Amino acid sequence: MLAIVQARCSSKRFPNKILKIVHGKPLIHHVILKLLKSKKISKIIVATSNHKSDEKLVKYLKKIKVQFFRGSLQNVAKRILDLALLKKKKFFIRISGDSPLIDYKLVDQAISIFNKNKKYDLVTNIFPRSFPKGQSVEIIRTNILKKNIHKMGKLEKEHVTKYFYRYSKNFYIKNFRNKLKTRLIKLAVDNKKDLVKILKKIDKKKFKNYSIYD
Repeated sequence: MLAIVQARCSSKRFPNKILKIVHGKPLIHHVILKLLKSKKISKIIVATSNHKSDEKLVKYLKKIKVQFFRGSLQNVAKRILDLALLKKKKFFIRISGDSPLIDYKLVDQAISIFNKNKKYDLVTNIFPRSFPKGQSVEIIRTNILKKNIHKMGKLEKEHVTKYFYRYSKNFYIKNFRNKLKTRLIKLAVDNKKDLVKILKKIDKKKFKNYSIYD
């Protein structure tokens, strides 16, 4: 399955966070390395914007030979849809570029669920959320996104799947829940404080091989 990693450098809360060096590599590189462990992902493409602020990101992706696609800065839904249509993919998995500890086991779990019933419009683990932020996975059917993108408001286009959750009764959505009883810390990097907290809790070795199941 195609994995689309959504990433841009123009974060208001933490500019250039995806290029922040952690344990010798930018955050975005950690995301890619985690996804490369997946047994069910066939290709990884970073979907970034065509804005000049993302030139540094593109330069780095070229350096490490990771495929990328450039599209609208604000209309993220269109950026991702354009990529899926270009690659002629009927469905894809969406991962956030600020999730350096994304667990490939969760990714494979989502894909396995989808493969058992490919009639789902959306397979997710955040509706409702039971996994920590930074462990969000969503498999989206391309034609469903295409049919509904014109109905989305500005905020919904930025967050891609918000529209589907808002009008969930109109879609075939499968949510899978976290069955672990232990309390899990926030693992997404929205701001500098998030990163500081993560690095205090998780050492270099565990960061590299992180899994919520370990």
